[in-house]
Amino acid sequence: MRSSTTTPGSGLADLLHAADFDARVFGSAEEFLERGLGERIDCLVTDIHLPGMTGIALLRELGVRGTAIPAVLITGRHDPATLELIHRAESVPCLRKPFSDSELFDAMQRAMGV
Repeated sequence: MRSSTTTPGSGLADLLHAADFDARVFGSAEEFLERGLGERIDCLVTDIHLPGMTGIALLRELGVRGTAIPAVLITGRHDPATLELIHRAESVPCLRKPFSDSELFDAMQRAMGV
């Protein structure tokens, strides 16, 4: 079984479980940093806009800690500021909501280099 972590969103976790991922949901990026790093993670799926630390700040913090985790960013916002954030996240696949199951799985495969 593959592992995936999401922050936050139970609907997304349900989708990942149905695709045979052992998905874990964390309520915030901070909670993931406190409790989730000791686990095997094949791919992190996180929203750009989270309460507290953003998804992009989370990825930066993981880099500072020397923790390389393949990641996919998602967002429901389509404003110029968000588009700029997506552009800056160059090597990280980013999906705009709504997206299909296959778009998510394709983005996860790209992130994991599969």
